[in-house]
Amino acid sequence: MSKFIKLSPLFVGVVALAAFLIYINMPAQEAQGGPQGGGDTPVVVSEASNQAFPVIVEALGTAVANESVNITAQQAETVIALAFDDGDVVEQNQVLVELNNRAERARLNELNININEARRQLARIKDLANQSAASQQLLDEQESRVETLIAQKDVAQADLEELVIRAPFSGRLGTRMVSVGSLVRPGDVITTLDDLSVVKVDFSISELHLASVANGQTIYATSVAYPGEQFIGEISNIDSRIDPITRSIQIRAELPNPDLKMRPGMLLQINIEKRVLNALVIPETALVPEGDSQFVFLINGDNKAKKTLVTVGERKPGLVQILSGLSEGDKVITEGTLRVRDGSAVRVVKG
Repeated sequence: MSKFIKLSPLFVGVVALAAFLIYINMPAQEAQGGPQGGGDTPVVVSEASNQAFPVIVEALGTAVANESVNITAQQAETVIALAFDDGDVVEQNQVLVELNNRAERARLNELNININEARRQLARIKDLANQSAASQQLLDEQESRVETLIAQKDVAQADLEELVIRAPFSGRLGTRMVSVGSLVRPGDVITTLDDLSVVKVDFSISELHLASVANGQTIYATSVAYPGEQFIGEISNIDSRIDPITRSIQIRAELPNPDLKMRPGMLLQINIEKRVLNALVIPETALVPEGDSQFVFLINGDNKAKKTLVTVGERKPGLVQILSGLSEGDKVITEGTLRVRDGSAVRVVKG
């Protein structure tokens, strides 16, 4: 009588799980090196080296124009002439807009006629006074009348000049908001004017870095609008107060903008070189964090990986300063750290 052994599903599952665990642990066992030496783990290494290591303070800032103004009218009048187009580059005192000035010119002509007549009367009275035929009071009254008319003429001339709108400084105009025949009132925006020859950028840094910045210090700015391009400027002002809530301080820098590439409102990445260290440096990818500690896998003379505790200092993208645990020339694994363990046999494929 044949006997059949009935295997339970639970037993089959346990066997399958054991086989799977043995399979996934085979690479780790081979990495430690077998009798045949064929289990060496391929890795990429890099040497720890002493090099100049700039410590950079990073911040974000918004660009503003060196000078910026809305061009508006000072009197309510009709536009009779426009002397600019959208986006024109203009010089200081260049005429932009002329408003209706017929009443002011008529008033000025009237005052010129009255002044000329008053001066003739003044000359006649002076002659009479010299002959004792006119009183000193009459002479004084006529001189006062002449001076009053001249003052009124100055006021009329100022009113006439206000009807000619000029550029207060050199720069680039924005979009024209009016047309010939438009009625403009005080405060109505005719266009904008920005001096973009220099761009200012305001940003904040932590009070921790206050001792590392000074007026005239060089800064480097980048923008996503111009990948790979760097704009160089210098700090022009450091605020006199630290924000008691954020513990940060406001800084203003100026960047020359001869090509007018930077525009007001542009977001800029600001880098300030705090100081330059002569540091022992390795690639940041070599670090293996465990809790609050940092380790690296050091390659010894037998091509074995040695797990080594290190103390890190300053960081910058891709590199890290090593304060202790390594010496110059030590080789550390930068690629393949997940496949090795302390004492694993390795095969250097690059580095």
